[in-house]
Amino acid sequence: MIQIITGDKGKGKTKVLIDKVNNDVKVVSGSIVFLDNNNKHMYELSNRVRMVNCTSYGIENLDMFIGFILGIISHDTDIEKIYIDNFKTITFTEKAEDDVKHALDMIDNIAQKFNTDIIICFATDSNDVPEEYKSNIIAAL
Repeated sequence: MIQIITGDKGKGKTKVLIDKVNNDVKVVSGSIVFLDNNNKHMYELSNRVRMVNCTSYGIENLDMFIGFILGIISHDTDIEKIYIDNFKTITFTEKAEDDVKHALDMIDNIAQKFNTDIIICFATDSNDVPEEYKSNIIAAL
């Protein structure tokens, strides 16, 4: 299952995401991974969370990002939750809404296939989230 945190830039989405990560780490029995495009929030996360800066791995497009997520899951089958900050940037879907829907579809398929919760945070108005995913919004700032 995927969940979405959305809102305009600078509204506090990442803080909500980090609070959710740090609360979830107390109750999950599996692993948690936090994907971002920088290391800025590394020291705000629990030391039980695996922080991954995606820019360190040469990801250049959505297909590479999807392969990257699949590689992470294949490496650790105990992953219960994956958190993705700056979604549009690290998935290279900033240009077109169709790309966002395609990316969400692909990530939702991964979440369902591997029984992993994937929580996504991206800068957009909740009205701009594709219709099929509006019910997945857990916070709209």
